[in-house]
Amino acid sequence: MLVKQISVFLENKSGRLAEVTKILGENNIDISALSIADTTDFGILRLIVNDPDKTLKVLQENNFTVQTTEVIAIAVEDRPGGLSEALKILSEYSIGIEYMYAFVGKATNKALVIIRTDNPEEAVKRLQESDIEVLSPETVYKL
Repeated sequence: MLVKQISVFLENKSGRLAEVTKILGENNIDISALSIADTTDFGILRLIVNDPDKTLKVLQENNFTVQTTEVIAIAVEDRPGGLSEALKILSEYSIGIEYMYAFVGKATNKALVIIRTDNPEEAVKRLQESDIEVLSPETVYKL
């Protein structure tokens, strides 16, 4: 139930993000979610895409430093407190969150949340036991 996330290391200079998105578009790769974290010299672009293996290959061929990371995708009610329920479960089992980002689903009333934890297998197990909807990779890649 772990989803492949693509992480792209980008120099902080004009046009680098546009170049990545252009390459992905030219290769029919659809971005479902993204997050950017930056420092003075570089940024990390994190992507959820419809074809992570192809994305990795295409970006490497274009001289980008890229890696895949396993993350968890969950669906929570898009209402006040919806995310809190899932995070409470992780906290109860001392599962640390390294980072997360969210987006609202196209055809659902749920918020979709990407979570990177220090123990992804345990996190998936505990979330599922608590009836939190953990999305399969196939579902996520079709978003």
